Amino acid sequence: MHSSVAVRAFVALVLTSCASAPAFAQGAPAALAECHAIQADAERLACYDRVSGRGAPTAPAVLPPSSSPAPRAPGLAAPASPVVAESAAAASQPRPSASLLEQSWGLEPDSPRYGLSWYRSNYLLLARWTNKVNNEPFSPIFGALDVPYQGQSTEAKFQISGKLRLWSSDDRKWSVYAAYTQQNQWQVYNADLSRPFRETNYMPEAFVTYAPDWSLGGGVKLRVVNFGYTHQSNGRGDPLSRSWDRIFLEGGFERGNLVVYGRAWYRIPEGDDKDDNPDITDYYGHGEITGLYRWNGNTFTGSLRGNVSQHKGAVQLGWFSRPLFGPVRAYVQFFSGYGESMIDYNWNQTTVGAGIALSDGL
Repeated sequence: MHSSVAVRAFVALVLTSCASAPAFAQGAPAALAECHAIQADAERLACYDRVSGRGAPTAPAVLPPSSSPAPRAPGLAAPASPVVAESAAAASQPRPSASLLEQSWGLEPDSPRYGLSWYRSNYLLLARWTNKVNNEPFSPIFGALDVPYQGQSTEAKFQISGKLRLWSSDDRKWSVYAAYTQQNQWQVYNADLSRPFRETNYMPEAFVTYAPDWSLGGGVKLRVVNFGYTHQSNGRGDPLSRSWDRIFLEGGFERGNLVVYGRAWYRIPEGDDKDDNPDITDYYGHGEITGLYRWNGNTFTGSLRGNVSQHKGAVQLGWFSRPLFGPVRAYVQFFSGYGESMIDYNWNQTTVGAGIALSDGL
């Protein structure tokens, strides 16, 4: 009795196993192969547990830092970490362009610490006409030679100017500069006088620059403050020698495409026996205001200086065209008043010139 029951139970178990064997034989090897292909230990173990019917763990397994990432399908990029994704998004944002004075003075922290750049405008007036030729400074010399000096009303005029940053702080808030500007009046069309340089002015400068970036309201910002020393002379002997030395303080303001410089100076006194032009401040005054406006590729400039108490001074206007080729632009200059050059510091005239320029003063 008991033996027959045991035999029947054994036969039923065998039949059940045989019925389920094909399904296991078809599914298990494929599932095992998938588990075997998994590189991460924890995920591979979990796969084996699922195939064998063992229950999954109640808490997700935490991968150690050294665990290798799960294999990716060919052609799919690895997912970026949140930090990397955030950095990439920030880098893709367009960087605000530097303002005119930031570009001109290298005020951005990543700008070169040392380097040579434009200072004042650099130009060549191929023809510059005056309504009143100044022959008087040369008359004593030519009179002694019994030769009349006859300057022509049309001549060439050019200026070269640059500044060199000698030192700067890490944030570019403070800098030390050396600068040089040279202006020449050239009687190039005067063959009777062998085409001489009528006047050459040399102006070296040394100054400290501070970049405050102060907002003054209405979109106006004080970007640059310069304090330093300047010497200006024509390098000639008496009676044509002209020179003076000054200490100056200058502020650079801007609003959009408009830049305004305000400069005040104090002349360093000289002895009476050495002063070539003791009354020069009567004509040049004690300060100057210079403005520059860029519009649609063109630049318009203007400067005003003088001595209000003496009712003497000068105004200069300029127009720089869009670049014609490379940095070269067309340039037109208008001047009226005293002191276009040092030899003319006490000479009142109106001049108009046209030519080309490499820089507009920034």
